[in-house]
Amino acid sequence: MYSLSLGPLALPVAPLLLIGSVWLGAWVAGQWARRRLGVPSDERPGDELIHAAWWGLLWARLVHVGLHADLYLAQPLAMVDVRDGGWHAWSGWVAALAWLLWKAWRHPAWRQALGVGAVTGTLLWGGATWALNPNSAKPFLPDVTVHSESNGTVQSLPVLGRGQLRVINLWASWCGPCRQEMPLFAALQATEADVQFLFINQGESVQDVRAYLQSAKLSLQGVWLDPSSALGPAVGVAGLPATLFVNADGQIVEVHFGVLSEPALKARLRALREAP
Repeated sequence: MYSLSLGPLALPVAPLLLIGSVWLGAWVAGQWARRRLGVPSDERPGDELIHAAWWGLLWARLVHVGLHADLYLAQPLAMVDVRDGGWHAWSGWVAALAWLLWKAWRHPAWRQALGVGAVTGTLLWGGATWALNPNSAKPFLPDVTVHSESNGTVQSLPVLGRGQLRVINLWASWCGPCRQEMPLFAALQATEADVQFLFINQGESVQDVRAYLQSAKLSLQGVWLDPSSALGPAVGVAGLPATLFVNADGQIVEVHFGVLSEPALKARLRALREAP
């Protein structure tokens, strides 16, 4: 599961898990320090887990941007647009651990509390992540039936572009973020010849889809309709937009929920090409 729906609001799952894990770890560290170790109430070792998380996020973002500097320098504002989900996870974990080790070295009385809090938060994060995605193998595209916008042909999604790298965008004309990123997808479809772009409309009629494409002056190839909006739930996504990055074997390498900037999308295309 990559996102969840709360009424009209759809939220990505990963940030919610991170916030919950950090909060629980900080709370446990604080309680352990006061009740088990007798640390004075004016000392707050639990706060250091929150600080560690912030440092981890900062370094994870900086390393990601640095690795793709050629893309982000062309659009500097995209560097701070963390909605694109661009993080270098290992750098973040190392930075967070380094912060905690430094604090444990400076405050010996906090060491046990920091360790217990960090382990608690990590176990919650890891356990929840596994529970939501128990299969560690890359999943294959689900067998969802889609209809061609151009001629009404009915086809199974895994068959479309089989053997090619694929970027599959789930969208709808009423979705503001979808409309925001559509021109970017159209531009890259025209230049990235080795990648098959597929645009799977969710739940709208062919008349509505054509009216939108005409009014937006978008010339897209590979527009398909999913009348029952089956694809989103099948891949664990609630809400739009969502983008699937699929390797030549038909396995979903990554799922992104939300808007993609140009540097973020190009970075993912780079990763898709390099993926085993």
